[in-house]
Amino acid sequence: MHKNLRSFIEQLRREKDIIEITAEVDPYLELAEIHRRVVEEGGPALLFTRVKGSSFPVATNLFGTVRRMEMAMGPKPQAIVNKAINALHRLLPPRLSSLWGERGWLLDMARIGLNHVPSHRAPVLRESLQPVNIKALPCITSWQEDGGPFFTLPLVYTESPHGGEHNLGMYRMQVFTATQTGMHWQIHKGGGFHFHEAEQLGQPLPVTVFLGGPPALTVAAITALPEPLPELLYASFLLGDKIAMTKIAGHPHPLVAEA
Repeated sequence: MHKNLRSFIEQLRREKDIIEITAEVDPYLELAEIHRRVVEEGGPALLFTRVKGSSFPVATNLFGTVRRMEMAMGPKPQAIVNKAINALHRLLPPRLSSLWGERGWLLDMARIGLNHVPSHRAPVLRESLQPVNIKALPCITSWQEDGGPFFTLPLVYTESPHGGEHNLGMYRMQVFTATQTGMHWQIHKGGGFHFHEAEQLGQPLPVTVFLGGPPALTVAAITALPEPLPELLYASFLLGDKIAMTKIAGHPHPLVAEA
């Protein structure tokens, strides 16, 4: 399984299932239109290396076919997801008979979790942008009537202000300024619950956003999980290994080391 997005893209290159587009492409409408036409034809993943106004590349359609999903997640990823969710429903609330019936799955879970690595070994911290300028990233405007440029696959991490549980969701984020974004999370989603709790306490809610990382994180973020199950633990189960995390002084959340 792939521990970061770069590893997955390299496999797509070896399998000749990604096309690198070296001509300059405009993130306003043009890039999204190219993407849509390729998706409609069941085409390959795309890597845009020259995006107008940004020095960062853009990858799209990475998970657009069953074959690429299996390359990212292993054979029959949907079967793995269904097995895990069904097992959780049978385990909640826990009973001795249900625990014994799911002992094989629970043994798999016992081998996974989070691997805390020191900050100097975390690729996510190798580069930083000061002062902060979100608009330096290639933000995509997909439709002419869209409200503006967006990040379309952000991994949005929040924690309950009451302590303990976290949530990793995927909420399309609109870019307003160099330091400000907006996002839409429904009140019945984990991030929405945390925001409501913070509002009730009259305090701001810290939010951390990751781009990239292990493909398993993307699947975990979009899967409807029973509330007691942490998305990071579930992503680790899908990955078949521990998720590498790191911490830095002054930041309220752990960071995905390979994002």
